[in-house]
Amino acid sequence: MALHLPCPNCGADVVFRSAALPMRVCDHCQTMLVRSDEGIAQAGKAAALPFDVSPIQIGTAGRFGGQAFDVIGRIRWGWTDGSWNEWLLLFAGGGTAWLGEAMGQYMLTVERPLSDLKMRGLAAVLAGNDAVIGDQAEVEGETLFVADARAVDCLAAEGELPFRAPAGWRIYSIDLRAPSGNCASLQRDGGEATFYVGRYVTLAELAPRNLRVIEGWARPDYAA
Repeated sequence: MALHLPCPNCGADVVFRSAALPMRVCDHCQTMLVRSDEGIAQAGKAAALPFDVSPIQIGTAGRFGGQAFDVIGRIRWGWTDGSWNEWLLLFAGGGTAWLGEAMGQYMLTVERPLSDLKMRGLAAVLAGNDAVIGDQAEVEGETLFVADARAVDCLAAEGELPFRAPAGWRIYSIDLRAPSGNCASLQRDGGEATFYVGRYVTLAELAPRNLRVIEGWARPDYAA
């Protein structure tokens, strides 16, 4: 059941769809809000989202693995040569996943224990060293390869989130891929790291509804 609370900055109605997600950006004044047992508090201001042409938006709905989901949050990440979206999906059963979107490709992942990743030099990477492109890793017996590794910055955020994502927040992100289409992502923030596992998907496979209207782009039949 959704929880409705007034924004402490502007008074607008703020809706929390998931009881497990403590962070929310107010849709009206872009104040970052933190929910706790004591209520709701301000945690700074979210930056304005830069222009992009993604067909996905907050409120887009779809299905994956036989479960319905809604898009409830987004983080826009950037580096010197580009940027990409990470959309937070809330499933009907209460679970969440991330849908990464970059250059027309989509990667759906869920968080897993870091112990699921077996990678040469992992301890050095966690200690602050750079990953080596092409290095092998193993997840549940499948071999993946380090395809990309770089420092990235949070450009902006919106909607509900599992953690605070202020503009300028810098992490080190490693993408791993397998020939099968499976993939993984390791994100290092100082001395902490989070690990995500999933696979590449197509937009059609997600059967999305309520896609964003983009001038000059005809929404496909499956998105009607």
